[in-house]
Amino acid sequence: MLDSTPLFDAVATQDTVIQLRAAIRKVLSSADRADTALASTVRQALTRDDDYASLGKPPCDWDDPKAREALVDGLVRDAQAVLAGLDGHELGGPLAEAAELLGLVAGQDVEAGEDGVFRIARRVARDRLISTVDVQARHGHKSRARTFDGYKSHLSVDPDEELITNVAVTAANTADREVIDELLDEPTTGAPTDAESVPGEHGAEDDGSDSQHGSGSKGFEVYGDSAYAGGATLDEQTLRGHDMRVKVPAVRNANGYSKDQFRIDLAGRTVTCPADHTVSISAGVRHRVARFGVLCQSCPLRAECTKSRRGRVISIHPQEAALQHAKARQQDPGWQQDYRTYRPVVERKISHVTHRPWGGRKARCRGHKRILTDILTRAGAINLARLATLGLNHAEAGWAIA
Repeated sequence: MLDSTPLFDAVATQDTVIQLRAAIRKVLSSADRADTALASTVRQALTRDDDYASLGKPPCDWDDPKAREALVDGLVRDAQAVLAGLDGHELGGPLAEAAELLGLVAGQDVEAGEDGVFRIARRVARDRLISTVDVQARHGHKSRARTFDGYKSHLSVDPDEELITNVAVTAANTADREVIDELLDEPTTGAPTDAESVPGEHGAEDDGSDSQHGSGSKGFEVYGDSAYAGGATLDEQTLRGHDMRVKVPAVRNANGYSKDQFRIDLAGRTVTCPADHTVSISAGVRHRVARFGVLCQSCPLRAECTKSRRGRVISIHPQEAALQHAKARQQDPGWQQDYRTYRPVVERKISHVTHRPWGGRKARCRGHKRILTDILTRAGAINLARLATLGLNHAEAGWAIA
């Protein structure tokens, strides 16, 4: 079984002004140590009355919008001046890293207006850097309403002994499916992945229903939530021999009948609506669609189905077959019983990992490598505690569970 949980970073999230000034300060201090002549040349190009020696925000009348605007514009122009001064020089070590960081920070949050003044952009960069102290931390979303800053801890758990079998650490904005291969010890191919993995000893028998999606359940039973239920992930992992037991969420429609209430016949390339109207699947701009069009005009169920003047349109997912297959399996009572039995185990294990005596939810160090080392240590300690509970003891024949 696999799941992930937020891991809050060990640094403060920085706003645009602090990031710009800190990045410039880091370049200047690195240049002072690497090449004093170059550092002097770069400093002469600065326009603000600031030696960039202290930490934090510079003085400013924060209640005055024009003063804040002038500060941001001045910081961006100083950043550009620093990068221009370094251009053409062969950089290495900390100075090269600091220059790269400055280029990233100077471009992610600001944009020039029609008057040429740089202002904070009214958008959020896709992979926005949130701190110049821990450059690998990111903004993350546990749900639409719950956000956090830092990293994600990913776990795979053996459901019988409740032992952690593998861990991974990623930036907070990394999708859970992207580390499935790492947790299952599979060679990575760049394809999307991630779910809760369970050894296949729970008897996921091949009844023939999985034959169209690969080799069936030869590897692991993989239990996971909807974060692992993407069509591409289902296809990829099933082809690798894993029995994907992940919950595919229902497709909701605020205006009426959901897509799940339509009968999709991929072999016949047709879709039938709740009123028994059948249309063919055709090519759309981005993907295949089924358009009901004029059939909706006189349909008695129209008010319960769509508010569109053009009638209802059903989009066909590129991996629609895998999604439909997974949804059909979810209706089986045996599948549901297995899911209810094994899925909570990983949630319980996550509560152990985030329990305060084992380190809590907050990282105690900075950077991916150090945090991964810390999580591995936690997992090892938790496994040792679990083995003691199971009655692990040393006899003449060696270590054994009582």
